[in-house]
Amino acid sequence: MRYFVTGAAGFIGSHLADRLLGAGHEVVGYDNFSTGQPEFLQEAQRSPHFFLVRGDTLNQDSLTQAIGRADFVFHMAANADVRFGTQHPRKDLEQNTLATFNVLEAMRANGVHRIAFASTGSIYGEPDIFPTPESAPFPVQTSLYGASKLAAEGLIEAYCEGFGFHGYIFRFVSILGERYTHGHVFDFFKQLRDHPDELYVLGNGKQRKSYLYVQDCIDAMLLIIEKAQEKVNIFNLGTDQECEVDDSIDWICDYLRVSPKRIYSGGERGWIGDSPHILLDCSRVRELGWQPKLRIREGVIRTLQYLEQNQWVLGGRS
Repeated sequence: MRYFVTGAAGFIGSHLADRLLGAGHEVVGYDNFSTGQPEFLQEAQRSPHFFLVRGDTLNQDSLTQAIGRADFVFHMAANADVRFGTQHPRKDLEQNTLATFNVLEAMRANGVHRIAFASTGSIYGEPDIFPTPESAPFPVQTSLYGASKLAAEGLIEAYCEGFGFHGYIFRFVSILGERYTHGHVFDFFKQLRDHPDELYVLGNGKQRKSYLYVQDCIDAMLLIIEKAQEKVNIFNLGTDQECEVDDSIDWICDYLRVSPKRIYSGGERGWIGDSPHILLDCSRVRELGWQPKLRIREGVIRTLQYLEQNQWVLGGRS
């Protein structure tokens, strides 16, 4: 098959491209490199079946030409700056919602009808049900990021109904692992590398979150597109575990052998729209036969090992 992957030079997109190529498929990677890294595509570019297009999802003509004769689209590109949404609300609208519309229109112009979309568990806002199932009552949105992703989900669903598309929507928890370049493990590692005696923590450290290792995430996505047969297929992707932010700090400090003073700010939420508790019910994907291989602590350690060996991703010294 010929796959088209937006955000192919990003954290998850680059791993996905590697896996698809390893399975013998052709991959067209599409990225504007605003946050994606050329280094993440080194393995993919060794394959004669990988084709890279430098382009922006906001450029309709570029997208339409690049998708061409693809059989399947993985739309992974997005603005993942969840924390700073209120500082630039148009960014979430443009890069998450309007970009998804552009991808759908490019598909329609080329007669491509299957799309998988990287959504987020943030669309559940602050739910009353834990673990939170895909069928949870329609939530009140608490972040611009979540709202923009939910709007993109709605567009995909409407294209499935109106134009005969088949959609696969993945609502992720936070993903960890190699090539990870943003999030709390990244932030804490960078802080402790620069000043190991103090650690500034957004929130009170008691926020409870779930995390998933990147290869487990890709295992789940590939299994779902193989086995799920509905017009619209919505799946939570996460582990059955959760941990407090303080737990992850303990693991990071143990790994780095430091004992910093912890300085908390922001109350029970680290920023506007930060949900203090995220735990998704992933029984639907488990019914297909998927199980994550790594527990949360193991995913954190794999991430730290990568950051330690690739400090260039921190934007500082190697």
